[in-house]
Amino acid sequence: MNTRRHFFQSAGIAGGALAAAAISRVALAALPEPVLQNAPDTMPPLAPPNGRPYRPVLTLNGWTLPWRMREGVKEFHLVAEPVVREMAPGFKAHLWGYNGQSPGPTIEVVEGDRVRIFVTNKLPEHTSVHWHGQRLPNGMDGVSGLTQPSIQPGKTFVYEFVARRPGTFMYHPHADEMTQMAMGMMGMWVTHPKAPHPLIDEVDRDICFLLNAYDIDPGSYTPQIMTMLEFNIWSWNSRVFPGIDSLNVRYGDKVRIRMGNLTMTNHPIHIHGHEFQVTGTDGGPVPHSARWSEVTTDIAVGQMRQIEFVADEEGDWAFHCHKSHHTMNAMGHKIPTLIGVDHSGLAGRIRQLIPDYMVMGERGMADMAEMEMPLPDNTVPMMTGEGPFGSVEMGGMFSVLKVRKDQKPGDYSNPGWYRHPPGSVAYEWTGALAEPARSHAAGKSAMPVQAMPQGEVQVQVRRPQTGGSKLDKGHQH
Repeated sequence: MNTRRHFFQSAGIAGGALAAAAISRVALAALPEPVLQNAPDTMPPLAPPNGRPYRPVLTLNGWTLPWRMREGVKEFHLVAEPVVREMAPGFKAHLWGYNGQSPGPTIEVVEGDRVRIFVTNKLPEHTSVHWHGQRLPNGMDGVSGLTQPSIQPGKTFVYEFVARRPGTFMYHPHADEMTQMAMGMMGMWVTHPKAPHPLIDEVDRDICFLLNAYDIDPGSYTPQIMTMLEFNIWSWNSRVFPGIDSLNVRYGDKVRIRMGNLTMTNHPIHIHGHEFQVTGTDGGPVPHSARWSEVTTDIAVGQMRQIEFVADEEGDWAFHCHKSHHTMNAMGHKIPTLIGVDHSGLAGRIRQLIPDYMVMGERGMADMAEMEMPLPDNTVPMMTGEGPFGSVEMGGMFSVLKVRKDQKPGDYSNPGWYRHPPGSVAYEWTGALAEPARSHAAGKSAMPVQAMPQGEVQVQVRRPQTGGSKLDKGHQH
């Protein structure tokens, strides 16, 4: 973790503070020193040095922003700026974020805290910060042009309000939102309850992260900001597997995971080996009567879901988005399906012209993980990750929940691969096999079929003439 002393002297903006709404001038007298983080690792939870006590969260591949206490107010300093984020080993992205990272640091407070957040803009354009899901004065809501003037480059604004309800929230710009969120500007906010809450249980591990997505061409560094749906990088806290850290817990721990979705699509998040309950949303804690056991929960755009479970099964359990193309990296969306296509004759002829030509996809996409074909610089393999039994063939939104009996309380370090008890791993069968049962029935239709063609159908295709407007006669295929 790095701090920048004399930050404002070097930036030349020490006196450029403006208020997002009417606040005390005392708050502007001296700004808290900005704290920056450049490493992509999961940092230990930040125990509160002052103020009311709480159990801090662990931000997956992220960190919590320190604060200073000034006359009973918790003061934070966010710096909006261009950043370089390592999304996986060998793959970096040029993004926009806060305090050296994308996403920005997690902000943790306690219900009833008065908070003051200084926001310095080091971007090339104006910005703002919207406190997604918070109850606060309208002038602090962070919508440029509607509730406040935009924060111009080189300026510092200040937001001040009371954290009125406990829960998990997010922050992001409401200024040129399409560009700035596509570039990675977002972060999480956790408000802990000030007293025991009937709907908020004590837990042993409290973990949070954001779901985000980018469109970054192989070999390039900067996201395509005009993409609406066809993203090719699906990430948790701007990290992709195998760059996402594992979630390491002690056997018997009660675990809470908070996930916020600021992508442009929904994500069915699935956990192996355990059942959980959704105990919280952006709207607050879920009543006990509205909870049920699940193994997958769908998180829509702009939503947060908080799940809880008891880690009572040892092992290395997959934890991922269940949209299969969201667990792949740098994936093209227009690759043709070649399963069942015999390349054998064609491949030999092509190699006479292109000696390094490789057949791909005729058996399925696992070929992509097995090949050691050269990749453009700054590109992560589409399917990768080496496990104890071979390639995991994953990417994107995938990680591992590691449950161990010998993991010490409060220890978040990676315990390594699980040692399976003898006889508890699937193995190859080499004995005789009986003929398996198969169904050859086509099934009945729901209603009688009418006007079914009697013979094969020949499709008539017409195409425009080259250089003219008339159509060719039909070509049979």
